[in-house]
Order: sequence, then structure tokens, then C-alpha cells
Amino acid sequence: QVQLVESGGGLVQAGGSLRLSCAASGRTFKNYAMGWFRQSPGKEREFVASISSWSGGPTYYADSVKGRSTISRDNAKNTVYLQMNSLKPEDTAVYYCAASLVLRTTGNYDYWGQGTQVTVSS
Repeated sequence: QVQLVESGGGLVQAGGSLRLSCAASGRTFKNYAMGWFRQSPGKEREFVASISSWSGGPTYYADSVKGRSTISRDNAKNTVYLQMNSLKPEDTAVYYCAASLVLRTTGNYDYWGQGTQVTVSS
């Protein structure tokens, strides 16, 4: 069982930056690939980024955030991060972190957090 708690969301102006954090419980965090997803009103949840179970391993990004976002993890702190720069109003969404034993770019993750709201004003 893995419990995930996101933080770091908020209101930011377009062009600004935010760093989202996702703290995981349990000693098995290092076994899980981690992903970030987002969902805005009226839209389906979409993939944002994912990282393999070890820091420095493969990472994947959605085209919409590639070059503006960086996913990273600290297994000693049981935490995964999403650094987002040059934010745009279309980045406004609830952001979720998720854990999977398999590195994925789809939503078939095993555990999910409750989400953190990111609002980008124009």
C-alpha cells in the first residue's frame, strides 16, 4: 500500500513557476515508477510526466509540457517533484501524482493522490 499526498499548488501568473511535491508513505516507494497527471474541468485526465523507480532513470513528458517541466525524485525522502516553468493559463488543472510498478505514460497506475490545484492567471 502506498499513500500519496501532493502539495505545492496555487495561483500563479502566466510565465511563472511552481514546484509540486508528492510525498509517499511506505518503505516501498523506491520500487515504484511515479507519474504526474492533470485534469481540468470538462476534460479527461491527461498524462503530464513520469519517472522510473530510480533517480536518474528514464523520464517521459507530454508534448504540452516538454521543455517547460522537469520531473525528479528523491528516494531518501520518499518524494517526487514536478518543476513547472513558463506556466500558461492552459496549465490550469488539478494535478495528481500516481505510483505504478511499471513505468507508464497512461493512467493505469496503482495508487493515486488526492490532487493539488494549479491555477495560472493570464
